[in-house]
Amino acid sequence: MSASPNHDARFAEMIKASFRDQGIAKVDRLNQDASNAECSASEGKPLAEARTKAIEAENLKTVKLPSDGKFIGDWQAGERLAQNGRGMTWTDASAATSANGGNCYNCHQLSKAEISYGTIGPSLYNYGKLRGVADPQSAASKPIVEYTWGKLYNAKAFNACSGMPRFGHAGMLDEKQLKDLMALLLDPKSPVNQ
Repeated sequence: MSASPNHDARFAEMIKASFRDQGIAKVDRLNQDASNAECSASEGKPLAEARTKAIEAENLKTVKLPSDGKFIGDWQAGERLAQNGRGMTWTDASAATSANGGNCYNCHQLSKAEISYGTIGPSLYNYGKLRGVADPQSAASKPIVEYTWGKLYNAKAFNACSGMPRFGHAGMLDEKQLKDLMALLLDPKSPVNQ
């Protein structure tokens, strides 16, 4: 059962009255793009397969590959980023002084050593190892490397109604941060793959 237009208008008024721009957190975050709006309107029911494919194709077009062609950064920086839940909140003074975190442990298991992690997303423990990535720079690893980049950049390119943040697409993480998360997931020396 969907909300009546009157309820929708009252809800929109309530949201407008309840939220304000403060610091780097802006009210425009409440504006859904077409992908989010369609998934929200589905009320948890699966979209038609053709529509799902169309949303994924539209989002895949937004994925920007690394400007220098290198996908892998520093897994240690990636680990710090994965554990950091800070960023893009109204208490952050400015984007320039407080880098956003990835907050990956909020939804995923990444290593055996971590004792507290969320289970909304799948376990990513042994992510690279299970996918046969012995060398993320090799040509044999290219399909997995590019898929992983795309998933981090814009998860809706591979799952139309994914709840995963679109880190690159939304400007939540910069290219270096994405590369560091890539290293965390794919570097054989990373705790993810131990």
